[in-house]
Amino acid sequence: VQLQASGGGLVQAGGSMRLSCAASGLTFTNYAMGWFRQAPGKEREFVARISWSGTWTGYADSVEGRFTASRDNAKNTAYLQMHSLKPEDTALYYCAAATTYHAGSDHAQYAYWGQGTQVTVSS
Repeated sequence: VQLQASGGGLVQAGGSMRLSCAASGLTFTNYAMGWFRQAPGKEREFVARISWSGTWTGYADSVEGRFTASRDNAKNTAYLQMHSLKPEDTALYYCAAATTYHAGSDHAQYAYWGQGTQVTVSS
């Protein structure tokens, strides 16, 4: 199983960015997907989740209304669209796959992890 996150970079505060997570080596529709992030000196935290079908999503309070999780099962790819970015959104962003159709915010539910993509928001 391989999860390849991409799309990170440097953006000014208020800007937008879309992260992608390309999955291989698994039956993508068997897995809920999640996004987590880790800032320097902080613990990894939940950002967003999406069910296997894309019907159900959930977000951390800190990103609710600004971030949108989606997926294209035909392309084995999950996305995280981020708007109104803030400097406090700066972190290494990870995508993860849970071995269930639905998953929550607990990182322990996710069996497979990508390598992370850096998002830096300048003020």
